Amino acid sequence: MRVLVTGGAGFIGTNLVNRFLQNGHSVVLYDNVSRRGVQRNLEWLQAQSGAAERLTIIVADVRDRDALCGAARDVDGIYHLAAQVAVTTSVADPVEDFEINAGGTVNLLEAARQSGNNPFVVITSTNKVYGAMDDVPIAETATGYAYADKAYARGITETRPLDFHSPYGCSKGAADQYVRDYSRIYGLPTTVFRMSCIYGPHQFGNEDQGWVAHFVIAAVLGLPLTIYGDGKQVRDILYVEDLVRAFEAVAEKPQGAAGQVYNVGGGPENAISIWAEFGRILQDLSGKALVPSWQGWRPGDQLIYVSDSSRLRRDLGWVPAVSARAGIERLYRWVVKNQAQIAATLAPALV
Repeated sequence: MRVLVTGGAGFIGTNLVNRFLQNGHSVVLYDNVSRRGVQRNLEWLQAQSGAAERLTIIVADVRDRDALCGAARDVDGIYHLAAQVAVTTSVADPVEDFEINAGGTVNLLEAARQSGNNPFVVITSTNKVYGAMDDVPIAETATGYAYADKAYARGITETRPLDFHSPYGCSKGAADQYVRDYSRIYGLPTTVFRMSCIYGPHQFGNEDQGWVAHFVIAAVLGLPLTIYGDGKQVRDILYVEDLVRAFEAVAEKPQGAAGQVYNVGGGPENAISIWAEFGRILQDLSGKALVPSWQGWRPGDQLIYVSDSSRLRRDLGWVPAVSARAGIERLYRWVVKNQAQIAATLAPALV
């Protein structure tokens, strides 16, 4: 099989590209290499034994439709991971956010439609398309927040009404809906993954995106940490290896997932408060006290978000396999092993 992965040098892309290469497939990696750490990810992928000859690298932007059309020729499937990923960045420059997330996705869909191969297309969307969900009753616990209504015992389902909030939510939500409609109108086998918090190796997280890796890296390197709000906000976290398995499940049954939207996350079993519980795990792993600074709440920060991935389990037989504790430990070990390279990568941002 030959697949195109946009944003293929990013955190999720690197893990996905590596899995396909290691399984003997060919990959077209498409990335504008603008994000911190992606060059190191590219070098790592190219160094994998026996894989380089099946890896084609295209350095280009998703706003370049001609380049995308060229990349999409002769592929069996497309994973569209390239995006502008931070809410704060979208607020600062909503036009660029729209051009990348909404416009770039339409460019990708047109490239797929015009390829003549009818490739399956998977897009990574976000739980932010559901908005603040202010109507959902929430209870405070000793270490976090919980859904007070039993109807949400497994989390938020795909039947939740869309309520785009922030330019980022709007651009990703528009892309999400275009992907669905290209399946209805043009017959492309498209699938949308509305993802929760994904974490794992090759992630260079920051305060705006990738908080799990950001906290782990800060703990290992001794960098300052800031907690916004009360630290009891709850998120279901999903180890990237489990996400990659979900991607593979679509490749195995593309028609079974065609036109579908799936919430993808760790679920209630892997829900954790961002500091009241996560901080304790970090302190256990590091063996030292971690003292963050505290700031007020950030606009739009949800007290709790947990994904109900029952539909994905029903259609494709997927369930998370890596527990939150085990995944955090794996990430911690990777950061410790690669801390010199991580520090060098982050150096410009620390000045």
